[in-house]
Amino acid sequence: MTTPSIRVLIADDHAIVRKGIRALLSTETDIQVIGEAGDGAEAIAQAQALNPDVILMDLVMPKLDGIEATRQITAHQPRARILVLTSFAADDKVFPAIKAGALGYLLKDSGPEELVQAIHQVYRGEPSLEPSIARKVLTELSQPPKTPLTLSR
Repeated sequence: MTTPSIRVLIADDHAIVRKGIRALLSTETDIQVIGEAGDGAEAIAQAQALNPDVILMDLVMPKLDGIEATRQITAHQPRARILVLTSFAADDKVFPAIKAGALGYLLKDSGPEELVQAIHQVYRGEPSLEPSIARKVLTELSQPPKTPLTLSR
């Protein structure tokens, strides 16, 4: 019995990045790229039309950024599994992307094996965070609340 292919949608505003990822993933026997989107609005439309298993989402794109696209896709397709693939590791991108519903966060300087592994993890419903991103999340969660608690008498 063969395992079904993981159907992937690539959302990135750079055509060369989309083509490179497509070429890389074409070497994987259990991953199939079913579509591409060049901006956030197109990513939403493609996600609805194609119903991919995993969406690779860039964060900085024209028309609609990847955070808002992630938010809208997960609002309408709660089972959507989104793996952010971006150059940005700043807190102002990481935390909003995760809060918007991204299940994984990988930087574009990651190796091909790391991307394939992250796609598999997210497909299985497991979070996949690059180690530096995981540290940021754990550090943030270990901080005391920013608003002081007041005691009522």
